[in-house]
Amino acid sequence: MKVRSVLSALALVLGALFAPGFGVVTSATDAHAVTKISHATATSMFRASGITWSSSGGCSDRNNPTCTSFEQLNQATAKGAQTLKSASGCGLNITGGTETGHAGGTYSHWNGYKLDYSKYTCVGNYIKNTFTYIGPRGDGAPQWKSASGNIYADEGNHWDVTYYNCGGC
Repeated sequence: MKVRSVLSALALVLGALFAPGFGVVTSATDAHAVTKISHATATSMFRASGITWSSSGGCSDRNNPTCTSFEQLNQATAKGAQTLKSASGCGLNITGGTETGHAGGTYSHWNGYKLDYSKYTCVGNYIKNTFTYIGPRGDGAPQWKSASGNIYADEGNHWDVTYYNCGGC
C-alpha cells in the first residue's frame, strides 16, 4: 500500500506541474487533454449551483451565434463557474458558452475554455476586489487574474472569463 500512496502523491505533483497556468513546464500556448461535457451535463451542474443562463435567441444550438450552448464545454470550465458562484455568493448568469460567433484560438469559447457572464455589481466587485489586476488585453478590455490563473476580462457589457482550471474546486 505504501507504493500506491507514493505513486498517488507523485501523480498529484506532476498534475500540478503540467496543468495550464501552474508549473514551469508549460507555456500559454500548450493545449492539454481536457474532459468535455454535454450541454445537458453542464446545465445540470449549473442548476445545482444556482447559476442561470440566457441567450438572445432563446436557444442552445452550438452552431447558432444567437444561442447559448454548453456542448463540448470543458468540465473544468463548468466547475470554475460553480467555484465563482460559491466563492462570491453572487448571482451568476451565463450569456455565452461554446456557440459559434466568438473569437477563435486555443483557449476560446468554441474549445470550451470560456464563458461570458452578465455584468452584475456583486460579481464585478468580487472580481475586482479578490483578483489581481493585470492590465488591458490586446483589445483594451481590463483583466484580472485569479490565484489559480484564470483570467477575467471586463468587455463592457459582460465578463469574458477564460478557465485554464476549475479555480480551486
